[in-house]
Formats: sequence, structure tokens, C-alpha cells
Amino acid sequence: MLESLKEAPKKTVGMKQTLKAVQGGAALEVFLAEDVSDYISQKVREQCKSNNIRITMVDSMSELGKACGIAVGAATAAILKED
Repeated sequence: MLESLKEAPKKTVGMKQTLKAVQGGAALEVFLAEDVSDYISQKVREQCKSNNIRITMVDSMSELGKACGIAVGAATAAILKED
């Protein structure tokens, strides 16, 4: 499941960058950690639904952060379209 994110040539990490990619039509798939706050979860889900972007749930922010190659947890991440 997270292999596609690990191997993606272009991705974003974090809520602001992910939402910007979704709104701009650059996101192919969004990953959302299950242990994020309700506020973040709702905001990301709403944007993905209105832009027809698939959401893949990840067990924890820690696991998502590791998949993105960072030492801290990540609430969201997205695989981006290649130019």
C-alpha cells in the first residue's frame, strides 16, 4: 500500500501542501493517517471528495512519515502527477 508512495517520483507531505495539490489538480492519490485530528481528517476528506481523489488510510502519522522518508510523523501525503 505505501510502496507506491515510497517509490513516487513526485509527492507532497503535510496537510497544507497536500490540500494545495488536491485543489490545483496535481494530486493522483492522497494518504491520510488514521490518528490525525478530526479537523484535518474532515478538511482533507472534503477536498478529496469534491475533486474526485482517492484516499488511502494509513495506520498512523508515524508510519506515514517513515513512508515519506522523514523522521517525524505526517498527517497527510499525496502522490503527484508527473509533468
